[in-house]
Amino acid sequence: MPKAIARRKTKKSVAKRFKVTATGKVLRAQASRRHLLASKSAKRKRQLAKTALVHKTDAKRILENLPFA
Repeated sequence: MPKAIARRKTKKSVAKRFKVTATGKVLRAQASRRHLLASKSAKRKRQLAKTALVHKTDAKRILENLPFA
């Protein structure tokens, strides 16, 4: 039986947290939306609901864990 070709697997925890755009940028969710929401203004909560870009210095590490992205 032939030996299987070695390949990298996708880290599923990373795949659930990040999305890759068509141009290769990495998107992430913003923090501070889980609890203690009563003390935050509606505007602040609305802004935090939007996705944000991952900084370019961290994007390479994330993309290494998403080989098929």
